[in-house]
Amino acid sequence: MSGKDFLKANWNLLEDFKSDQAKGIEHPDLQKPVDGNTSVINLPEAESGIFPDATVREVINSRRSVRKFTDDPVSLEELSWLLWSTQGVQKVLKNGIATLRTVPSGGARHPFETYLLVNNVNGLDPGLYRYLPLDHSIAHLDEQIPREKVISGCLGQNFCGECAVTFVWSVIPYRTEWRYGPVSHKIIAIDAGHLCQNLYLACTAAGLSTCGIGAYDQKAMDSLLGFDGDDEFVIYIAPVGRRR
Repeated sequence: MSGKDFLKANWNLLEDFKSDQAKGIEHPDLQKPVDGNTSVINLPEAESGIFPDATVREVINSRRSVRKFTDDPVSLEELSWLLWSTQGVQKVLKNGIATLRTVPSGGARHPFETYLLVNNVNGLDPGLYRYLPLDHSIAHLDEQIPREKVISGCLGQNFCGECAVTFVWSVIPYRTEWRYGPVSHKIIAIDAGHLCQNLYLACTAAGLSTCGIGAYDQKAMDSLLGFDGDDEFVIYIAPVGRRR
């Protein structure tokens, strides 16, 4: 399939296809499990009221990609707001088959995991974290990944390692493939856009800034976060901080 064909509707591929869901195969986990020895930090409730009032029109009109950040920290309350806005769970459906969240996803599959490269967030040690949307908490996975490795993995874009926190979204394709098989990958690409747009709007509403990054070294970033590059891999990156 060519790149152009990938962008086209391809539902005809399902005509003779039987999905794993239709076969009765157990659905994949809604979020990756956490090792019992991993430190888990509960996040404060995501309250939009702590931010300046702004209309939806004002937020949309003010949205910009920003690549220069100050050295000021992001608060834990602000981080909580951003995480809830991008992957917050509103309802678990059908005994854990799917979830309704603050962003749309084809078939409510939500194939993403949110990793955080924390440099400067009040109340958090620098390090690698993963968001646990079912509990609205974060798991502390590792010590801080050296900034020069993050910058190198982002093809020399310095601001990717010099911001307060970098969002790195991985994708677990099987969560969508379980239902949609060969047409899953266009759905996943569309879903990734929903995800980052909500981050843009949530940042703008909170007086923060971000920039979606599609230019990165796939193997290097997968290696940094410990992904196999097949069952899970990086799909999108977005540094966050205060605009300079």
